[in-house]
Amino acid sequence: MEIKVPEVGESIYEAQVSTWHKKDGERVEKGDLLCELETDKISLELNADASGTLQIAVGEGETVKVGAVIGTIADEEEGEGEDEKGAAPAKDEKEAAQKEDKNAAAEEAEEKGSAQQKKKAAKNKEKPESESAGKAVPAAESPSKEPEKKERVPEKKQKESAEDQEKKPAPRGSAEQDGRVTRTPMSPIRKRIAERLLAARQQTAMLTTFNEADMSRVMALRKKHQESFQQRHGVKLGLMSFFVKACVEALKSFPEVNASIDGDDILTYHDYHIGIAIGAEKGLVVPVLRSADEMHFAEIEQAIADFAEKVENNKITLADLEGGTFTITNGGVYGSVLSTPIINPPQSAVLGMHAIQDRPVVRDGEIVIRPIMNLALSYDHRLIDGRQAVSFLKRIKDLVEEPEEMLLEL
Repeated sequence: MEIKVPEVGESIYEAQVSTWHKKDGERVEKGDLLCELETDKISLELNADASGTLQIAVGEGETVKVGAVIGTIADEEEGEGEDEKGAAPAKDEKEAAQKEDKNAAAEEAEEKGSAQQKKKAAKNKEKPESESAGKAVPAAESPSKEPEKKERVPEKKQKESAEDQEKKPAPRGSAEQDGRVTRTPMSPIRKRIAERLLAARQQTAMLTTFNEADMSRVMALRKKHQESFQQRHGVKLGLMSFFVKACVEALKSFPEVNASIDGDDILTYHDYHIGIAIGAEKGLVVPVLRSADEMHFAEIEQAIADFAEKVENNKITLADLEGGTFTITNGGVYGSVLSTPIINPPQSAVLGMHAIQDRPVVRDGEIVIRPIMNLALSYDHRLIDGRQAVSFLKRIKDLVEEPEEMLLEL
């Protein structure tokens, strides 16, 4: 049975064999995890469709086209048939051995004859050399002095060459050769991320506007209702569901932010598919909450938890990543206080959340300490004006600071 790279999606044409979980020649059972493949969008696992012996044709790190054979699984019957077919009868083995002995004897006789001929030729050569031994050889024809002259020049040049080599700088690859630098090829996912981020910077007029939100009310709500929320819905009430709800309401008020540019046209979306950036070991992925406007808080939290589990176990699918109209990324989980997130093309805006810090702020003429989060909205200035971007982010701030305006199901 052939092991082929499966078709994952229309836009995926090749995959890299990242890891083999079984060894070449190892016995595998149906359903066993064979290897992991990595495309420019997702990672996927291949399991054995049959039991047998694994034969690996493509090693780790190699990139192949979709549909290519990367290995085979031979069942026991096939293996036995090959052994029977390949085994030579005892009679044939005996004849082959005899033939080999004859060939060896012929080669030995030929070597002896050749040795005798060489000995005879050596004797004939000694005779004229002995006759000319007593004759004088002119100085100009003497071979003893010329080699001395020729030997001195290379020695001098060799010395000069060695000195020059010491003066020359070390080659650029020397750091790699002595182990100070390690070179590894980029994975397909990392290549794709690099291409998209570079395209976002080069093909959009990207700007970022900032604001800050007082998280006191949200944190108080979470603390007060966390236990009952979790008992009823089986999932914790996090911060992300508040921001998803706030973004949906803001997008309804500013539809140009929920749009993209297609040539000379503007595509305004009437669905609210919110991408949630999730960091993984192999790179950032952005699964999409489809029709987030129709989702309740518990549904949002459960969907995000499911996405995170899929990403961790390399189970995320291409369908999970497609169709987003707006993206939220939370650098605060890594400790980021302020950043400028990059747009996820063809979308026109992305919201960046950051770490919550206690800061002194003025409330009713008094300085008080409040948990503050910096917010950042990066947007494509070709489509969204500064006034709209600032107003959009201000709307999110207001909704988060007064979350009772949003429907919270407990």
